[in-house]
Amino acid sequence: METEVIQPRNKIHPHKFTLWVGIGSIVMMFAGLTSAYIVKRNQANWQTFEIPLAFWYSTVLILISSLTLQLSAKAFKERAMKNYRMLMLITLTLGVLFIVTQYFGFKSFWNAGMTIQANVSFSFLYVIVGLHALHVIGGVIALMAMSLKAFSTKKRNYSVVPIELICTYWHFVDVLWVYLLIFLVMIR
Repeated sequence: METEVIQPRNKIHPHKFTLWVGIGSIVMMFAGLTSAYIVKRNQANWQTFEIPLAFWYSTVLILISSLTLQLSAKAFKERAMKNYRMLMLITLTLGVLFIVTQYFGFKSFWNAGMTIQANVSFSFLYVIVGLHALHVIGGVIALMAMSLKAFSTKKRNYSVVPIELICTYWHFVDVLWVYLLIFLVMIR
């Protein structure tokens, strides 16, 4: 009689699977919105606009925050908890600053009379950038929870899954923002 060794399958963690399903849904939503934007921009009353400087600053902030979050994940895996805590707080701060700079970008639109009611092109801009901002706010809330957990005095669970989840999500909203910014610059 021969014996066959059964190798265990590398299964994806259920939370990671759920996150990827959510990311797929978000990608489809933004693909639909940007496709509709392209179709609608051929209307006669479409108005072009300049991207405010604040959006460029926010891009730098979110790119740096992805780097600091990745470094915090590395520190967590190495059990360098002091560095992990510091880098989580830096990432959280950069995430909040991203939202603040986005607000200033929108404020420059409002000051220029580019309101959601003024033109359909501005409506699309507000919906697309606003929905992204909501996803970033969700990420900032998750970063707050991770930061609080990092400083908790309770017994520690060194599961790497939560930090991997937040890294995946944060890198996703980072890449999504870069895509949206390039899209808005190129397809006005």
